[in-house]
Parts: sequence; C-alpha cells; structure tokens
Amino acid sequence: MGVSQVRIAQNQRELNQFTQYLIKDIKALQKMLEENWFEDDIVRIGAEQEICLVDDLGKPAAANMKVLEKLNHPSFTTELAQFNLEANLEPITFTGDCFSKLESNIQQLLGILRDTTQEMDVDWILTGILPTIRKFDIEYGNITPMERYYCLVDAIGKLRGEDYELKIGGMDELNLKQTTALIEACNTSFQVHLQIKPQEFVKRYNIAQAIAAPILALSSNSPMLFGKRLWSETRIALFQQSVDTRITGEHLRYTSPRVTLGHSWLKNSILDLYREDIVRFKILLMTDVEEDVFECLEKGETPKLKALNIHNSTVYRWNRPCYGISDNGKPHLRIENRIFPAGPTVLDEVANATFWIGLMNGFDEAYPDITQKLDFDDAKSNFMKAARVGLGSQFIWTNGKTISDRELIEKELLPLAKTGLEKANVATEDIDKYLGVIAERNKAGITGASWMLDSYARLIKETTRDEASAALIAGILRNTKSEKPIHQWKLASLQDIAEWEPHSLLVEEFMTTDFFTISKDDIPELGANIMDWQYQHYLPIENKKGELVGLLTSRGLLRYFADSSQSEAISEATIEQLMIKKTLTISPDSTVIEALELMNLNEIGCLPVVNKKKLVGVITTRNFLDITSSLLKRLNMKKKMNLNGQKK
Repeated sequence: MGVSQVRIAQNQRELNQFTQYLIKDIKALQKMLEENWFEDDIVRIGAEQEICLVDDLGKPAAANMKVLEKLNHPSFTTELAQFNLEANLEPITFTGDCFSKLESNIQQLLGILRDTTQEMDVDWILTGILPTIRKFDIEYGNITPMERYYCLVDAIGKLRGEDYELKIGGMDELNLKQTTALIEACNTSFQVHLQIKPQEFVKRYNIAQAIAAPILALSSNSPMLFGKRLWSETRIALFQQSVDTRITGEHLRYTSPRVTLGHSWLKNSILDLYREDIVRFKILLMTDVEEDVFECLEKGETPKLKALNIHNSTVYRWNRPCYGISDNGKPHLRIENRIFPAGPTVLDEVANATFWIGLMNGFDEAYPDITQKLDFDDAKSNFMKAARVGLGSQFIWTNGKTISDRELIEKELLPLAKTGLEKANVATEDIDKYLGVIAERNKAGITGASWMLDSYARLIKETTRDEASAALIAGILRNTKSEKPIHQWKLASLQDIAEWEPHSLLVEEFMTTDFFTISKDDIPELGANIMDWQYQHYLPIENKKGELVGLLTSRGLLRYFADSSQSEAISEATIEQLMIKKTLTISPDSTVIEALELMNLNEIGCLPVVNKKKLVGVITTRNFLDITSSLLKRLNMKKKMNLNGQKK
C-alpha cells in the first residue's frame, strides 16, 4: 500500500479535507507534466513477488509475522493475510543482462526465505491461488495484525454493507457467502513495473491494454479455489468480487468495479486515469498530509503526492498507473502489470516479464497506434476469455480478424517482443533464454493452470478431494526445486505425499458437498426413491432458507413401510412424521478426529455439517472409508518405496 499510517475517515469533515488534498495532488501532477519535471533519460524495471506460506501438510500457514521477525530483511514485507508475504525487488536499468539479474535477485531472496522457514517447519510456494486454502483460512482473524489492513477490510465492508455472495462458474461452481474482503488474500501475484517516459505514456498504456489477453492466457496459474475447478485464471473473477463495493440496484445504471481493465482507450495523459478513479470510486482510506504540494513545487522539490498514491492503491486496475520518486529525487511514471499470477517457478515468472516488457517496447513497430486497429471492447472481451479459458482461447484481433492465442503469440507477438528487447540492447543470452521459455511453453500448450487441472483430474480418480489437493501442493514444491519451467514438469502423483497424514484435516476439507436433500412436507415415497436412485442412506431435511430441520434415515423409512398398520394412512403421511428432529451436527472448522469421535460416541452413520444454521455438507461413514482406503494405499506405497531403496 506504500503508506502504513492510514485510517478510515471519522467524519465528513475529514473526508472533505482529504478530498481537497487529492485534488491538489492532481493539479500539482498536471503542472509537473506541463513543466517537464519527469525523469525521461532512463528506463527501469522492477517487480514485487507475492508468496504463500504453507505448513508441512501444504495448508496455509498463518506465520508471516513470525517469519518476518526472524528474517529481519528490508526486502520482505507483509501482505493482507497472515499466510502471505511480499518480497520487493530493487529496480534495474532496462538493458544488458537485466532479466538475468532480476531472476538472480528473486532466487537470492527466496533462498534466504527458505533458510529461515526451514527452521520453523514452514515452507513457501509460488502459485496464483493455493489449492489447499480453506474457508476457515480467510476469516477476519487471519488478517495480518496491522492497522492499515484492518482499515482496508473494514472500509470495503462499510461501503458494501451486509454479506454478499461470491459466485464463480467453471468446470465446477463456487457459490458462497462472503463476509470480509480478506478472501482477496487467496490471490498471489507477480507484479512487474516498467518505467515509462511521460510523452510515451498514452501509447504504452494502450499497448499494455491490448496485449493483456495473450499475456494472461500464457501465464495463467490459478484454476482452483476451495477445491473447485473454476476459471483458468480465477484470480481475475475473485479479485473483482472480493473488493467490489458496488450495491446492487433495481435499475440498469452502470457502475464500475474497483478491479478493472478499464472502460476505453487512454486518450490524453495519465491524468485521465487518476481523474476517472477519483470520479468513479469513493475514498476508502486516508492519512494525515503534512506537505503543501505547491510550496514544494515553488522550492523545486518533488512532492510525494501522498493523497493521490493512497487513493490509487485502493483502485485495482490490472494495468495500474503509478507515480514515484527515483533515488536521484526526480519524479517518474510507471505502469504496474498486476495481471501475472505468482509462479509456477521464478524462471517462468521472469520469462513472463521479459515477454511483456519486450512487447511494451516493440509493439509499436507494427502498430504505431493500436487504438486505430483494435476496438477496446474486443481487447476487454479477449481479456475475459483468457481469464476463463487460459491458453487455447480465440481472440478478436486487429481489423476484426479472429485468431487463436497460440498462433498470435508464435507468429506475431514473440517476434515483436524480440524486437523490443533488441531496441533496449538487452543481452542476446537473456533474449534467447527467456523468450525461449515462452516459445516452448506456447508450443507445448502447458501453463501452470493446465498442469494443475490435468494433475487433479488424474488424482481425483485415485483418491479423495483433500488428498488430491495436498498432492498438487507437494507436486508443485517438488517441481519448483527442480528449477525446470512449467512445460517440462511431470504431473503430480500420490507418490508426492507418501508421508501425508489426515490427522489435522478439517471437516470442510473432506465433507461431501454434492448431496441431496428433501423437505419436511414431501411424501415418504419420494424420500425412498431418492435414496434408491442416489445410493444414499440418509437425507438431510432443510427448509426454504437452507437451514437444517431434521434427518431422514433408511432405517426410519423401512420401519415405516414395514408397519402394515400404516398402510391406510400412507397417502397422507409426510417426511415430518418420520424424520429425526433433534439431529447432531458439526461445524465445518472442526477436525476429522472430532467428527469421528462424535459419530462413534453416538453410534450414528451421518453427521450434517452446519454453519450459521445453514446446511453446508454431510459426513457419513463413507467419507471415513475413503480416508482409510487412501491411508492403506499410501502405507503400501511407502513400503514399496522403502523396499526399492533397500535394494538399491
């Protein structure tokens, strides 16, 4: 966020005062642009590496404050959730071996992090969304305990009002109640910065918008959330919905989400973006502003534009405009690419950055003004297609022609990226290495997202949902250490988790969520047939609000139909007469051990899972049979591995 001392405005007077500072910053920025204050004789690149912390079971580890304390390193900082960290990379001049340096710097920092986390039984992983994140992990208590994060989450909640639903469709479907914006912390990115000369900002920004779709398709690495297979790059939908402060209305009036690609091509200057964001989006956070920006300008001092930067940090454009001050005291402009997910490897990330920056510098060789060749609505539509489908999308490209993303990347974009890198005198070795990774990934058609989905599809045929997710994490960790790019990875397998044990498994991770229910007013014959058709021995009974009101068992139905004295009253009977009304339940954040003990103690075969009175899942003896089967298979696998090791 840049500024740590932020808060929510306590009254309208404070809000109005901060708004005045914001408007002054815009006027000061305009004056600086008109008077050529900005650095334009050098171009630098930079990056921010977001990281997930995981425990020995591959689950989120809420340990960032302890890790940071032990690290005691200026390059590492906090993120919104306690299971995330961020490493900030020093800017590098865009020339020579800059990308090799970038890769080396990231690897060095991650090496320092690994040395630290190994002493704490914690590990780190690079992925757009951690497949093992549980709903339990994104509750309010897991916010990193710093005032600015509480303020951000509270400010979004204050604007948005009551809880609202998160809905994302895909191969599976996610539909859940969202209580706080902390769910945004599921997203982990690799944010790339490119310094832009003021006189070129409009052209370069429009290029970034035009190439957003193929860039996203090629780098997608976030296909799963809460065990659901959703978009190829689920971060796009999740981020938009998680910080959405719009209120649903009855009219057709358009309002923009705070997370956006934009609404049109940029026409005049960076000021247009900042002005639009002030007009469209309410102020979420503020801070005390001491500097008088116009007094700074009169003295020849570069103002910090603190109010503008704070507001900009709460508007999440996928290509975000940035104002900064270089070490020499001169102001500069940047475009922050927020499209890239973290991972799968540092090599893949730097290859993505090389491709994007090369295109940003070489695209105008073929398209001096892309806005005359491509409609913005098509660029935005392409972006959403790439988010949903990933690599393998069909785009509407220049002059209205339709082309596959892989053909576009191979025949048009890779050559332009190479041209852009050569113009900046980037070392030939860097160009060949990193664009080579892009070319091979595109040729193979394998991204982090496709690798994850292919691995999961194979694993889920052999084991439980939770174990499949654990194997994915183990497979990512194994392949990451091999330092091979994603297109050379072997799929994840159960051998990756030979030591995995489910003793700390939560109910929400292994409960059955695809089940059938019945109403108390339905007839017994319907219940009997549902059980017969769906091979269920238990039917939860819920009301119209989705609340559990009872449980119907196959034993209860058999007893009912076997009682001949009921024969004359069968047509009048309802489920309410047969159901168990006082039903034992368990919460989704309980452990598998607690569920097992509760079922054994009460000698029951079904345990409904309830959260805030709503029925969210069921546990039956079948779930425990699945876990037992997986454990026995793994023990056998471990035995074979030990025998093979002894033979060697």
